[in-house]
Amino acid sequence: MRRFLAGLALVLVHAAPAVAQETAIKFGGLAQDTSLPVEVASDALDVNQGDGTAVFTGNVLVTQGEMKLSSQRLRVIYGDGSDGAGRISELRASGGVTLVNGAEAAESREAVYNIDAGEVVMTGDVILTQGQNALSSNRLVIDLNNGTGTMDGRVRTVFQPGAD
Repeated sequence: MRRFLAGLALVLVHAAPAVAQETAIKFGGLAQDTSLPVEVASDALDVNQGDGTAVFTGNVLVTQGEMKLSSQRLRVIYGDGSDGAGRISELRASGGVTLVNGAEAAESREAVYNIDAGEVVMTGDVILTQGQNALSSNRLVIDLNNGTGTMDGRVRTVFQPGAD
């Protein structure tokens, strides 16, 4: 009977969705060289010299190396001071954000990419797919320098048996 219950418990652990408050995840496909050029394409662009921002709207596509980020709106914030003038310091995407790098993809309502820190913070109905596995949460923080990340805020996942 003990063997039966132990076997049943093992099956339930592997078959049931995992639920947690915070989960650390390896994002091998999301490691990124943040020193590469950033290319932005969109339907429209509005530049504000006064506050040092540019807003791209409509079918926005950001490309940096193999990484692609798409959204409906992107606010670009430029560095200030003599060392950062003219350099992009932060990208703020909203409206159906999708981040793709290799076989891994993440979707959310909003995302902030801090280029100097090499960090992307995705918020609002986050869904991450890694091969056949999918995870969801309220927030995903990706460290692009080492390809790791943390999901928090009602994390849920379903693992496919035999998948990596």
